[in-house]
Amino acid sequence: QVQLVESGGGLVQAGGSLRLSCTASGSIFRISRISAMAWYRQTPGSQRELVASITRGGNTNYVDSVKGRFTVSRDNARNTVYLQMNSLKPEDTAVYYCAAAHSDYEFEYGYWGQGTQVTVSS
Repeated sequence: QVQLVESGGGLVQAGGSLRLSCTASGSIFRISRISAMAWYRQTPGSQRELVASITRGGNTNYVDSVKGRFTVSRDNARNTVYLQMNSLKPEDTAVYYCAAAHSDYEFEYGYWGQGTQVTVSS
């Protein structure tokens, strides 16, 4: 099994910054079968949205609304992915979830963290 642990959420003023971290744990073999990690977010009554993703090789993807403001990065040796969020807006307020694409789920995003609340005040 793979477990994901998130940290870094909190309350910030509009225009401020936060950095989220997500660390994967498990056997060396199971960790090696992670092909990509991603950040999703969800607000009450809304669809869960893919915010950013990064492959083990470093290829990244972002939803249009965060391009130029958010940066996803990874440290493969630490099994950790980060989401640097700059120029935050109230509409970024959501629960942010870390996810891992894994062979257990045919390399779809099947492992999830518990989520961390990000609140941006105006």
